[in-house]
Amino acid sequence: MSKEISNDTIDKFEKDLNNHPIFNVASHAAQENGIFKASQNLQTKIDLDPTFSIEIETGKPADQKQSGRCWMFSALNTMRHPLQKKFSLKDFELSQNYTNFWDKFEKSNWFFENVIATADKDLGDRKVAFLFTTPQQDGGQWDMLCGIIEKYGIVPKSVYPETANATNSSALNDTLNTLLRKDGLELRKLVNDGKSEDEVQARKEEMLNDVFRVLAISLGVPPKKFNFEYTDDDHNYHIDKDITPKEFFDKYVGMNLEDHISTINAPTADKPFHKVFSVEYLGNVEGGRQVRHLNLKVDEMKDLIIKQLKSGEVVWFGSNVVKDSERRAGLLDTNLYRRDQLFDVDFTMSKADMLDSGESMMDHAMVITGVDIVDGKPTRWKIENSWGEKPGFKGYFVMSDKWFDSFVYQAVINKKFLPDDLKKAYDEGKEDPIQLLPWDPMGALAFE
Repeated sequence: MSKEISNDTIDKFEKDLNNHPIFNVASHAAQENGIFKASQNLQTKIDLDPTFSIEIETGKPADQKQSGRCWMFSALNTMRHPLQKKFSLKDFELSQNYTNFWDKFEKSNWFFENVIATADKDLGDRKVAFLFTTPQQDGGQWDMLCGIIEKYGIVPKSVYPETANATNSSALNDTLNTLLRKDGLELRKLVNDGKSEDEVQARKEEMLNDVFRVLAISLGVPPKKFNFEYTDDDHNYHIDKDITPKEFFDKYVGMNLEDHISTINAPTADKPFHKVFSVEYLGNVEGGRQVRHLNLKVDEMKDLIIKQLKSGEVVWFGSNVVKDSERRAGLLDTNLYRRDQLFDVDFTMSKADMLDSGESMMDHAMVITGVDIVDGKPTRWKIENSWGEKPGFKGYFVMSDKWFDSFVYQAVINKKFLPDDLKKAYDEGKEDPIQLLPWDPMGALAFE
């Protein structure tokens, strides 16, 4: 058969189209309303009623606005919920801008160090090109946030509030990446010209000084000490003077970050279950925490999440939120849009095939705060988002269990909930994790 598309083939397709029973109705609906509206399944709104048998009250959702800091907002949400309860501080927030400042500063140094390490490779090398494509960005992973807090601590939002460049980050990212690319090329030249390590590091420090200035002007200078002053929900006044960000985290948050590990569900042939993985070039703090993932079966992940929810602890998780979702209504369901019925075409792909082909990858982090269990099985999950109170149910979303199966890739679990065999698997693999390539889907950053 010919490899080219002939006119006879097109005529055959048109004849098939005109004889197809759904053509007239489906084309009118799709052309008038768009594919998603035309294929929307209204039964989803009934099935995803926001009622849950296990539910943790967490208060008013935060709002990341026009920035890609969902991973940061979600992680800090898991930390502020116990603080709110313990100290009677309704709607209290930790400073997302503080961790944002240090994340961008550390990512800049991380980029410089990787550029130095790959200076012997051609600019056209895929890994070098990968580094220069996006020197830094808003997105990140749980372990990266932990690395920042372990080094710099955390502060209340009232002490280091949001700025215009934090809430709408495109101009800052563009400015910083221009600077980093320029400096990165200079560092490569210094290395290739035979400059000593001390000379290269000295020039890098001068470059980091420029980065610090850009961040300080755009986001503000982070505090080294501050007074934590507040009135609790019972109208009692409190003040804690001259406290450092690390002291604040230890005293008011008190979470043992080492106890919380990243688990993933990646059912691809190259990732055996119960093995620990890391991703090349993925990180932010040099000398800090390494990004590590323990690969679990999806039902194992669900069981651990449910155990954690039952204990009263919410769960940070990563997913592909743009797939089969309705932002305004706050619904996440694989049956939300029936494009198969609209077009009479089979779109079915396995989770492994979606990951291997680039059809799906993690793009957003949120917090699981509840689950509805019927006959011992989860049917839907309550989700705290970081898009403010307008979307969904006052900022909360409802996720079907089938959507979980298809599009949830990561969950942070307290190690105390892991059975002994999984604890052993993590402990044995964490020191020398299997390295994945920089562009592996498990290296995707949460940013939506």
